[in-house]
Amino acid sequence: MNRELLGVDIGGTNFKIGKVKNSTIEKEISIDVDISLTEDETIDTLLKSIDRLVNSDIHGIGVGVPGVVDPITGIIYDIQNIPAWKEIPLKEILQRRYDLPIFINNDANCFALGEKIFGKGRHYENFVGLSIGTGLGMGIIINNQLYNGVLCGAGEIGMLYYKDSIIEKYASSFFFSTNYDRSAKELSEMAEKGNTLALKAFDEFGQHLGEALKNILYMYAPEAIILGGSISKAYPHFKKAIQSSLKSFAYQKQIENLKIKTSDQPGLPILGAAALCLQELNYPL
Repeated sequence: MNRELLGVDIGGTNFKIGKVKNSTIEKEISIDVDISLTEDETIDTLLKSIDRLVNSDIHGIGVGVPGVVDPITGIIYDIQNIPAWKEIPLKEILQRRYDLPIFINNDANCFALGEKIFGKGRHYENFVGLSIGTGLGMGIIINNQLYNGVLCGAGEIGMLYYKDSIIEKYASSFFFSTNYDRSAKELSEMAEKGNTLALKAFDEFGQHLGEALKNILYMYAPEAIILGGSISKAYPHFKKAIQSSLKSFAYQKQIENLKIKTSDQPGLPILGAAALCLQELNYPL
């Protein structure tokens, strides 16, 4: 890839924008966002941030958002982390300002596509990318192509009913804050020192996440599951629990061939957003 693209990651507390060339983020900025601001104020913050990196060498802008997206119209709906964004024609706003190709998708889909183009997913034709952090999101690659579903809503594994709630409550940061009154990061640091409570927390977490993986396997039978997001960094602490959970999966031959990997590609939210441009514009990789 020798064209310059912009990748934009819309987070709950910040906007991250990066200039991507030759599979590398050449320059990156991060802008804190006050979620109490109005719709117009937050959009203005985003545009002024993009202004700092856009130039005549940019050939397209890809945007990943944590919510429901119409990839054709580029309208985003009910972004949970930014209360003011209920129905925003973001593609139209960006095209009007920059006169460039604009592509918008769900951030979990961007994660999976970024892994396909830039990361460990390049070795597989069929895999899922599972983003484990504040929530539990999933992107799906089928026959080397991103599968969106209606309004980019495919892969919402975290919303499946589980126990007394949904899987996301047991297989994301909610689990640690609800049951241990600590963050996953804090417990991971404790687990590194052999703390019994922290190790128990991750063992329980891994069992719950293993149940989510079994649902994924029954639905998609992927070659690989690639774990990303902040909690994936603690994978050594819950790897055995996942393996234990998978022992009850009905088709053990499938488990023999399954690869579970953790993402190690830095800047993937930005790279994944830029990858939307590569996919839609058919640029060589």
